[in-house]
Amino acid sequence: MLVRNDPWLAPYEGAIRQRIERFDQALAALGPEPNALVAYASGHKVMGIHCNAMAGHWSIREWAPAARAVSLIGDFNQWQRDSHPLTATDHGVWQLQLPAAALSHGQLVKLHVVGADGSRRDRIPACIRRAVQDPNSHDFAGQVWHPPQPYRWRHTFDPARVTSPLIYEAHVGMAGEQPRVHDYREFAEQILPRIVRAGYNTVQLMAVPEHPYYGSFGYHVSSFFAPCSRFGTPEDLKYLVDTAHGLGLAVLLDLVHSHAVKNLAEGLNDFDGSGNQYFHAGARGEHPAWDSKCFDYGRPEVRQFLLSNVRYWLEEFRFDGFRFDGVTSMLYHSHGTGAFGSYDDYFGADAEEDAILYLQLATRLVAAFKPGALIIAEDMSGMPGLCRPHAEGGLGFSHRLAMGIPDHWIKLLKHNRDEDWNLEELWSVLANRRHGEATIAYAESHDQALVGDKTLAFWLMDKDMYEHMGKDDAHPVIERGIALHKLIRLTTLALGGEGWLNFMGNEFGHPEWLDFPRLGNDWSYHYCRRQWSLVDHPGLKYPWLAAFDRALMTLARDYQLLAAPPARLLAIDRERHLLCAERANLIFVLNFSVSNSVFGYPLPVPGRAPHQVVLDSDAPGFGGHGRIEPACAYPVTAEGIMNLYTPSRSGLVFAATRS
Repeated sequence: MLVRNDPWLAPYEGAIRQRIERFDQALAALGPEPNALVAYASGHKVMGIHCNAMAGHWSIREWAPAARAVSLIGDFNQWQRDSHPLTATDHGVWQLQLPAAALSHGQLVKLHVVGADGSRRDRIPACIRRAVQDPNSHDFAGQVWHPPQPYRWRHTFDPARVTSPLIYEAHVGMAGEQPRVHDYREFAEQILPRIVRAGYNTVQLMAVPEHPYYGSFGYHVSSFFAPCSRFGTPEDLKYLVDTAHGLGLAVLLDLVHSHAVKNLAEGLNDFDGSGNQYFHAGARGEHPAWDSKCFDYGRPEVRQFLLSNVRYWLEEFRFDGFRFDGVTSMLYHSHGTGAFGSYDDYFGADAEEDAILYLQLATRLVAAFKPGALIIAEDMSGMPGLCRPHAEGGLGFSHRLAMGIPDHWIKLLKHNRDEDWNLEELWSVLANRRHGEATIAYAESHDQALVGDKTLAFWLMDKDMYEHMGKDDAHPVIERGIALHKLIRLTTLALGGEGWLNFMGNEFGHPEWLDFPRLGNDWSYHYCRRQWSLVDHPGLKYPWLAAFDRALMTLARDYQLLAAPPARLLAIDRERHLLCAERANLIFVLNFSVSNSVFGYPLPVPGRAPHQVVLDSDAPGFGGHGRIEPACAYPVTAEGIMNLYTPSRSGLVFAATRS
């Protein structure tokens, strides 16, 4: 029970039990069969456009309960709006059967919907498997997708093998260096090998479900069952996932069920003319901060639609789990815009219990359909039980993102001199997480890279990166930036969580920011790409940062660092600006001093075995000064003291030597 792990939850035990009961009741309502939830999440197999080869016909079904009329239009009937009407059936479902010869693979289709309000709109079917954009008009249309030869999978993969996720967050379209949109196959063949060489075991794909505006970063989804056509076909996406599995990588989908695009032409908004079919009516259905629509998670048909979407991506494309976007916005009626000062905020009137139930069902579905899958929540609120089992009243996620960590690093870089960093506060931010709930730590993600913010590298080095990144150019701003970039990432990995996340290119200090093509930049792709040539250039300093990040991933893997219990604080020395901790039988000595290298520092350590350095951020191969002797042994006194030399602005990792 959650209360056993956190006695402060005792006043809310009744609310927690209510969540357990509601979840159990929802499961029971689906039937007694063990796989009833999995079977329930199959709406996409019935709704939409399907070819029944055995019966020799096409079936078209759409849920539009308040619509006055629905008809199928497209290439096949010259877009005539009255020639192929659907018939209303029970539960608000409209349907039509057509002979097998009536439709063919690749044809463009839409539904013409006469809404409850008398509106007449051409809409894309809600469960369409592919939507494409006209290059001239830029309008989207559904596309019949029934290739004559289904994709033949080459590899199998068990996500349970990823016990400590090292996640490489990536965007397919901007993953190449050329100023254009790149595709799934290019990513599979050119970027996946880089990710493997960098030492990561998981790739997280952003912006996969179809979205009408490229600059939304994929967070204004329109067609939830259609992979983004800008990057290629559904088979191309399967090739990407299949290739990743062959390379030993798990693949996560950035799943956006927290909101949806407002567009009438492309999305689900006001689909049947009632104003509130998929979304709440009135102000509750509007997300003012995101200019988007909010799902009605309490409506059974909406819940089944979203659960079916979860199963679809796992089954059809063999994803190994999800990062659920915007979970904080889902959990609260206020969308989490207020401060979280007490437990009343988690269990009081602001808690969105319908969304909580949906998330419980979604995580149970993922675990049932693909055991061992990763289920990561983007939550900044600290909801108790987010990553605890359903039987305890938890929401069933495997991990939560440590969203406060990158915010803290940016705050330090923006508002504090290096000399003024508060290491007690830093330890608190990195070590403060709920007992028994796994966390994905990160120093920066795509959020910190967008226009309006900066990556850590750009906060540290800014415009000097343009002129002073040659290895033969000794520049004080760059030297500080490289040293702190490494130290920040080492500290975060060691202390911050049970998993790790990096946005593509940040591991080598990719300069500048991300800016999608838009009117304000004359539709330029200059900042919407990754400059791999920088890290590939032997004369530049970027390879140093890449080498250090690769060493971090090796350290985490070889010592099972992230699977170990949380770090134990050994010392914080304000005067010398040192933070020392132990985790996974490793000793981390982190010197944040601007210029104070400490000789003979007496550090109390567990055990009496001598130690050796297994990672030195100041090593020459990482762009450092090589101020320590890597082969030196560090004995431990009978009193348990290890005397060491710690260079300024550097991190050392020690391991006990084996006898």
